[in-house]
Amino acid sequence: MSITIKDVEHVAALARLELGDQEKERFTEQLNAILKYAEQLDQLDTDGVEPTSHAMPLVNVMREDAVKPSLPIEKVLLNAPDEEDGHIKVPAVLE
Repeated sequence: MSITIKDVEHVAALARLELGDQEKERFTEQLNAILKYAEQLDQLDTDGVEPTSHAMPLVNVMREDAVKPSLPIEKVLLNAPDEEDGHIKVPAVLE
């Protein structure tokens, strides 16, 4: 499997990114290098290896949620470029 410049252009369009020709070529090379490495990993013999979600036995450290003082909404809205009904208004990102 190989990534083409068309693939990079498609993903960039989905992410709403504008890439120059040099960037497209660089990302194509980088993604192909990643795929090549993944193919090497695919060839490893993993028979008898128990599946894990982490390479190391990790345990989440939890703490109590604590409400802390924050800025008053009036001050926050003073720094917002636009507001509506007490909320920060931002440009639409989806069509």
